[in-house]
Order: sequence, then C-alpha cells, then structure tokens
Amino acid sequence: MSTTPGVAVVGCGYWGKNLVRNFHQLGALRAVCDATESGRARARELAPGAKLCDSVEELLRLPEIAGVALATPAVTHLPLALQCLAAGRDVFVEKPMSLRSEEGREMLAAARAGHRVLMVGHILEYHPAILALRGLIDAGKLGRIRYIYSNRLNFGKIRTEENALWSFAPHDVAVILRLVGALPEEVSCRGAAFVHGHLADVTVSTLHFPENIHAHIFVSWLNPFKEQKLVVVGEERMAVFNDMAKEEKLLLYNQHVTVENGLPVLHNQDIEAVPVAAGEPLTAECADFLHCIATRSAPLSGGETGLRVLQVLEACQKSMDLHGRGVRLKKI
Repeated sequence: MSTTPGVAVVGCGYWGKNLVRNFHQLGALRAVCDATESGRARARELAPGAKLCDSVEELLRLPEIAGVALATPAVTHLPLALQCLAAGRDVFVEKPMSLRSEEGREMLAAARAGHRVLMVGHILEYHPAILALRGLIDAGKLGRIRYIYSNRLNFGKIRTEENALWSFAPHDVAVILRLVGALPEEVSCRGAAFVHGHLADVTVSTLHFPENIHAHIFVSWLNPFKEQKLVVVGEERMAVFNDMAKEEKLLLYNQHVTVENGLPVLHNQDIEAVPVAAGEPLTAECADFLHCIATRSAPLSGGETGLRVLQVLEACQKSMDLHGRGVRLKKI
C-alpha cells in the first residue's frame, strides 16, 4: 500500500488542472472536487481513478484525504480553507492567499491552532533558476543587493474577480521578499483600468526596503508579447532570470560601478550562464506539500510567507486607490 499522503484538489479549471495533473503523477491524488460537469470531466480525463465530487462537504467525508489543494477564486479561499482546516486536513491554497490581510491572519491562526500545514502556491519560489539565484546571493556572488525589478507581462488571461496586481504580482512579491530577506518599509503603486473600468489591467509597484534597497514590479495582461523577467543588481555583479528563455534562463553579468577620483567608472566584463537544475517548479511545489504532510515540517512557501506577500499586495492596492501615494507597512 502506498505511503504517499492522499490529497484532493478543489477546482479543476484554468490552473487547477495543473495541480490535478501533478498530484496524480506523484501518486497522491485521491479525489477532485468541482461544481461543474466540465471540470469533473476534465479531471476524469487527467486522473482516471480519482474520485469525483461536486461539493467540499462530500470531499471531506473521504477518510483517505490528508490534504486539500484549493484552486478556486481568491474570494473563496478563506471559507474553504477554514472548512478544510476545521475538518483536520492540511491545506495548500493557491495565490493569492486571500484578498485581505485580516483573512490571511485568520487562516494562519486556524492552521496554527489545529497544528495543520498551511501552504500558499507561490510557484516561482520553487523554480530551479530562482533557487540557483538565491544560492548566488547567499554566497555573496552579487555583493550587497541594490535594486531589483521584475516584469510579468502577457496578453490575457484577463480576470474578472481580481486585478492584474493581485493576479500576477504575488509571484514576484514572494521572490523579492525572499531575496531581500525583509519586508519593505514603504510601497507605492499606480495602475490603469482599460477593459472593465474598475479592475486595473496594468500596474507598477515600487518597494522601498531598509538599507536603501529598492524594487519595482511591472505587471500587465494587455501586453503584445509574454515576458517574465527578474533582474537583480548587486554592488559587484548583476543577475538576470528570464523564464521565457528556452536555454540559459539565469545569466550572471560581471558588471559593476566604482567611483574613482570622484567619477563613476563602469566595469563591464564577461557574462556567464549559471547552471540550473532540471525539473518543473509545480512538481517541486506539490512534492513539498506532500513532504510537509508526511513529516509535519514547514513548507518553503508557508502561511507566514503568504501573509507577508498579502500584506505587501494590500499596501500596494491601498496606494493605487490613493493615486500612488506611499503607504507604510507594519511588521506582522
């Protein structure tokens, strides 16, 4: 009999189908819950043999389910997560964790009270290139971080429940917070709505960290081409992660600036490709959830991480509502 913890996925739509596929391939998927016949049909095709449910109540009656992955609209995350946690299940909730930090705190408190695993789907944290980039920074290869920027651009998928900030930026916020190792002291954000008139399609967020570290995040689903790029500028070297590159996704630029006799001097040397391990980030993320269920250990992108990301997103949204005015962050 398999010792792999049994999990269920709630929602087999645009992203949920990827969780279904990965948990099935990992030998952990026991059931899929989707309120629509089309979702259940998709699950039946992706994971033959998995039980199909049309309600979470039905799902939670299955004793073989140790963990539940939620791939539903963000507005449903809190009630569904609380329901699953109260039923004694560990929970993986897709990003964003919620749409309000108070809800994130409530979710985290419930997980702690019940000694349950709570994990948030920040898939970029599991990308082999991001893990390699973290290794470079931890080893001091870039020197002190000065500036980070990320572009996450595409044509679609245009959401109707959340704006581009909440849909696209959680990935980059999570990684930037991890690389800097701190919360920003202040954020500012501006956005523009063109399709619905009330949901921003394009946003630019600026994060001000301690020790004069700055970052900005540009997201849009109205871009003519797809771009997913993260640039880290250090005192000694610069690194570029380009997720759209077929090869050499992580490059290290041996470039820096010194001041000699009061004048800036550019040092522009070679560019080297950084070796990156193979593997699908989502598979690694799903495997981490299974590992944490089995060992009761903390996931890389745990509830505390999700809450920090949520706090930054919420502050950015407040700034956008205030037409770009800076918003100070409070420590969690």
